[in-house]
Amino acid sequence: MFLELLLAASLGIFAGIFTGLTPGVHINLVAILVVSSASYLLGIFSLASLGVFIIAMAITHTFLDTIPAIFLGAPEADTALGVLPGHKLLLQGRGYEAVKLTIVGSFFSFLLALAFFPLFIWIVPRVYEGLQKWIAWILIVIMAYMILGERSNEARLYAAVVFLLSGILGAFVFNFPNLNQPLFPLLSGLFGISMLIVSLSDNAQIPKQYITDEIRLGKWQSFKALLSATFSGSLVSFFPGLGPAQAAIIGSNTMGKTNNYTFLVLVGGINTVNMLVSLVSLYTIDKARNGAVLAMQQIIDKVDFNMLILFIGTSLFAAGIATFLTLYISRVFSNVISHVNYKVLTLSIITFIVALTFYFSSFMGLLILITSTAIGIIPNVVNVKRSHAMGCLILPVILFFLL
Repeated sequence: MFLELLLAASLGIFAGIFTGLTPGVHINLVAILVVSSASYLLGIFSLASLGVFIIAMAITHTFLDTIPAIFLGAPEADTALGVLPGHKLLLQGRGYEAVKLTIVGSFFSFLLALAFFPLFIWIVPRVYEGLQKWIAWILIVIMAYMILGERSNEARLYAAVVFLLSGILGAFVFNFPNLNQPLFPLLSGLFGISMLIVSLSDNAQIPKQYITDEIRLGKWQSFKALLSATFSGSLVSFFPGLGPAQAAIIGSNTMGKTNNYTFLVLVGGINTVNMLVSLVSLYTIDKARNGAVLAMQQIIDKVDFNMLILFIGTSLFAAGIATFLTLYISRVFSNVISHVNYKVLTLSIITFIVALTFYFSSFMGLLILITSTAIGIIPNVVNVKRSHAMGCLILPVILFFLL
């Protein structure tokens, strides 16, 4: 049995490497394939082994998905807000350092969440019903605070416009029938292609990348970012409609003043904490809060305490392996990417994203991609924070809870 579980965890880690490094391929896709093949796989593996595979894949993915976001500008919902600060460091020759900051956030926030696990088990069933009705108002207050935090009334107006435009687009995309992979063109336009186009217009070049053990972050700043990642990542794991993107908005505002370094730690930590604490929601209130856990719920009717401990152990095993894997693979990316013509690379990435969009979502996806790219360029033109474009995810959630 132990060897079977070890094999399942190892296969899950390999699957997480594939999904994490391949833009457009999400863990949910692989998880769905596992569910659809469950009747056949259960003839070979146990229920627990299938759960271990999904958990190992999901945790590994949260470490490695920052590499294409930072080096290629190809984000998912979990990494969209990390693209801009990560790309800035890349253009300063510190892409490896940017990835390392996300690893610091992922691994140490994971350990912090693990320490709070007994508290989460106690608190989740007690706060779930009480706080659910306040989610929309919490998000409204946070977004109002972000918009009012801009430097002038004109900038605040532009920020509100970016939030509303992206939010209206997001509401349309999520309610459009039979649209496959709606998030891919939406987020790729708002945070990926728009950023790449701006870089091209600025004639940016990728300099030599430096592999260094240095992290330009103080201990107190690190601790605040890790604590904020643990808090916001666990908070959104309790409630429907909220995910790592919303957690990044909540976390950055609860943490106070942030810079590129602390924000990357925050984004890295949120993704992993969200995945880990989703197990608490599954165990305590029998609710799945992300696609991977939902897929596992369809295979395993009820997660008991022994299975919860098994999944936590699997998460710890996968997090340890994924930490070293991400460091190694980011070194490879750093050594290769500076030898590539940036203009050719950028145009190739844009072409690749356009092709994937058409493959997943046909002409409607291309229309969404073009529209979201146009909206994504606005913050650079009017000089406001790109994070206001997270309205694409936040406004639909607000409307969901209010209407």
